[in-house]
Amino acid sequence: MSNTNTALNRNDNQIDLYPSRIHDKPTITSRKDPVVYPDAGFTGPLSKEQLDFFERNGYLFLDSFFSEEETAGLKEELNKVWQESADRRVPEVIREPGGDEVRSVFAVHRDNEIFRELSRNSRIVGAVQQILGSEAYIHQSRINFKPGFTGKEFYWHSDFETWHVEDGMPRMRALSCSVALEDNYAYNGALMVVPGSHKHYISCVGRTPDENYKSSLRKQIYGVPDNDSLKWLVEQGGIEMPTGKAGSILLFDCNIMHGSNSNITPYPRSNVFMVYNSVENKLVAPYSGQKPRPDYIATRD
Repeated sequence: MSNTNTALNRNDNQIDLYPSRIHDKPTITSRKDPVVYPDAGFTGPLSKEQLDFFERNGYLFLDSFFSEEETAGLKEELNKVWQESADRRVPEVIREPGGDEVRSVFAVHRDNEIFRELSRNSRIVGAVQQILGSEAYIHQSRINFKPGFTGKEFYWHSDFETWHVEDGMPRMRALSCSVALEDNYAYNGALMVVPGSHKHYISCVGRTPDENYKSSLRKQIYGVPDNDSLKWLVEQGGIEMPTGKAGSILLFDCNIMHGSNSNITPYPRSNVFMVYNSVENKLVAPYSGQKPRPDYIATRD
């Protein structure tokens, strides 16, 4: 493992504890923030054993979190969003690389009442507050669609690296909640995670182009780990693939290395992602020095 010197963010005079995309060689440094804040006084549905598992591995899978009836209602609304988005030419609707099929729809908690209520679910929010040790807000929400036969992959990445560099998220005090609205199998493009990788930060190579999000949301090129760093992480922690029935949820740390394969099976895979950020970790100017990404990708209010 190599070390990097902290750099000064020229925009807000904050020390950049996690510099990336500024050197010609990748580096791996240790995480400088807690994973779980157990002494903040927040109570919720997670046991000490579950919190310890999240701290150690960077993720927690909760099978059958929602009832069949609740899941059916969410799935019905997801299908409506899919159908309505097919012909919508708005920035929030992201198309597959090299095609016109819908890949993702962003800001669903803002634009859809059902998913707004989902983002406020008391059990999810309670679990989030237990982990983050504070109240939280939605940094980003989206639906990722992986239809049967044609759903494309999402390459390995740490969300925090992008949120830090391109959005100005200062510290690792955020997490994602993925709600499965189709059955997730090992063979239909389910999410893969590298346990323990959240405790290491990979500084990536390559200066971020202006308005990178216009292409990166279809296919990410900047902010992806190099092969050697990824191999090192996998050698330390292996690869897990948390799978289960529709209605299950996956909580995962903002810095865990994760990705998913394409889906060449007949079975679709669609998930709602809601990113919760601590109110004590609000965004500052992007550490890339560029203008912030739009609010439908990174909430600044």
